[in-house]
Amino acid sequence: MFEIHKEIPTEHEINIFGSCDVYLKKIERSFGVDITEHNGSLSILGTEGQAKRAGAVIDSLLELSKRNNSINEQQVDYAISLSMEGEDRTKDISEIDKDIICRTVSGRPVKPKTLGQKQYVDNIRSKMITFGVGPAGTGKTYLAMALAIKAFKEQEVQRIILTRPAIEAGEKLGFLPGDLQQKIDPYLRPLYDALYSIMGADSFIANQEKGLIEVAPLAYMRGRTLDNAFIILDEAQNTTPAQMKMFLTRIGFGSKVIVTGDLTQKDLEKDQVSGLEIAMRVLKNIDDIGFSELTASDVVRHPLVQKIVMAYDNYEAKLNDRKHRK
Repeated sequence: MFEIHKEIPTEHEINIFGSCDVYLKKIERSFGVDITEHNGSLSILGTEGQAKRAGAVIDSLLELSKRNNSINEQQVDYAISLSMEGEDRTKDISEIDKDIICRTVSGRPVKPKTLGQKQYVDNIRSKMITFGVGPAGTGKTYLAMALAIKAFKEQEVQRIILTRPAIEAGEKLGFLPGDLQQKIDPYLRPLYDALYSIMGADSFIANQEKGLIEVAPLAYMRGRTLDNAFIILDEAQNTTPAQMKMFLTRIGFGSKVIVTGDLTQKDLEKDQVSGLEIAMRVLKNIDDIGFSELTASDVVRHPLVQKIVMAYDNYEAKLNDRKHRK
């Protein structure tokens, strides 16, 4: 058996070990090692490869803790999954953690938390148009919103335009009271929530009244040319090919565009093709258009969400396999 030792400063022990050492126990189970602790010194006993990988996870969590991160189960799971690919991979976590996009009104840093998210953020920074596709909880909209607000505050763009296809704005909403905007607002609420969190309600309302921040259904984009703007099209899997083409041809000079969506959650009619799906095929070879495909490993919500996404992915893969066999 192989043994390595790690020194953990007292002030970081609870953060790294978890309540009742729950994180240490998870690392033990994942790598088949025994971890004992005495006065801040950890002893990791197992095969050489597994002990080193477990040690690499501890090192990455310590680095996160030193940067004032409150360690959560998702971070532990992600560090474990990276270490299983090779102990050196966990060093990427500390590099990702350095990339602070901005801070929320409460002072919380907004930053990518996985390699997939980091690649997505880098694409947004370097490309004129970026497609971010992946399951719920991967931070597609929130990270795009953070980058939009940063660009707006630093006067890189003159305005922010946030849009979603309001596919229910027809007869299914007809029974609701109020005008069209009031009927559509519930579909735009997630965008408002992200804006309030990062920018603050007062700042958002003030800039919205000036026309500098616009939250509107996709249909309102028709006939416009959008110059010097940061434009986010959310829930793009619910666009038709015609709507997607209309949107992408609105883009003017000095603008940056983010298109986000989850192809597994289409609300279109069964025989309707998604505009997002077609666009990703048609535009894949054009320079200055980036594509980021996030996966279940990039989910940063409660760990249960990640398990749900993976369970559905497995279920759908089995269904597709059965169809091909037939």
